[in-house]
Amino acid sequence: MSDRHTDIASLLIDIEAALRQHGLWEAEPPTDEQLASTQPFCIDTLAFPQWLQFVMIPRFYAIIEVRGELPANCSISPVAEVYFDALGQDVRALMAALERLDALFG
Repeated sequence: MSDRHTDIASLLIDIEAALRQHGLWEAEPPTDEQLASTQPFCIDTLAFPQWLQFVMIPRFYAIIEVRGELPANCSISPVAEVYFDALGQDVRALMAALERLDALFG
């Protein structure tokens, strides 16, 4: 596994931990219909934390597992900032991990 793959795997652990810490980790997965959204971040069917948990994290782990090619860029933290600012949630640890993830692709 390349250093970049390892760094991403570590950040995924941090992201999961932050979601759990803030009570944003869900026990029940969304339906197949919700996951089939064609909108960016499944914005029409999932809340942003659900997208992180059920779409982004599993996709990155799948790429890492097969040592696949990583996306050319990643800009998740701006979406997260808008989402959490609107809710007034203080999610500094989560934002820091998402910003570090974006930076790996910058």
